[in-house]
Amino acid sequence: MLMITGATGALGTLITARLADRDDVVTGTRSPAPGGRRVDFDDPASLDFTGVDTLLIISAGAAEDDVVIARHEAAISAAEKAGVDHLVYTSLSGDGDHLTYALAHRWTERRLRASSLNWTVLRNGLYAEFLAAIAAPGPDGTIAAPLGEGRLAAVAREDLAEVAVRVATDPAAHAGRVYELVGEQALGGADLAAATGGAYEPGTLAATREAITAAGQALPFQVPMLLSTYAAIAGGFLDGTGVEDPGALRTLLGREPRPAIEAYVAAVRA
Repeated sequence: MLMITGATGALGTLITARLADRDDVVTGTRSPAPGGRRVDFDDPASLDFTGVDTLLIISAGAAEDDVVIARHEAAISAAEKAGVDHLVYTSLSGDGDHLTYALAHRWTERRLRASSLNWTVLRNGLYAEFLAAIAAPGPDGTIAAPLGEGRLAAVAREDLAEVAVRVATDPAAHAGRVYELVGEQALGGADLAAATGGAYEPGTLAATREAITAAGQALPFQVPMLLSTYAAIAGGFLDGTGVEDPGALRTLLGREPRPAIEAYVAAVRA
């Protein structure tokens, strides 16, 4: 049996949809639908992986580092206790170490290496759809995100979902592997503006921090997450040149990746 945890997020929803016709797949969520299991990373007593051969953990990263680490520790320990054979984990691309949210991912990778489980790490690049959220055109069509002259090797979320399904349904072929899943064509602010018919006039990090804080929609820990993302892109750390085997996405898909710029535009217009 394959269990998918974290299935209620955008990536998890895509993965679950691809496996909907299989009777050997179960989802684990806090509020399970019929046929699913209750899995709450904040409630270790709910982490029952009995009968699960392969466990796909979609990172529970929307929290402070100590909370995320505690969640992942509980899940990995429960998987060991239940005799799970293989754990597949969606991590963060290797060029993302300058991001404030990288620590919990790297901790989890280290914990997996020390575990009794077979494992595979999918180091996902940042989604093109996420880029649409943090670098969307304003009402006048101008993109003011502080990306500088930097570029992001963004990935269409559909491609990451497809890779996760391929690996999780044939895990033995990927045991002990770490895959860097970044886009092949890095996108800069000017590219985004050209695709949406607007202009690119990057602001500063300070002005962006002020705007995010004033909007009042981000939790306190999310503000440095967003600012570190902008800074890492602007600094040239997320353009795909700093990872080993940047062609892993194409190899695992068995085809050319979806154009990230198309996924960006679709997300902006949705």
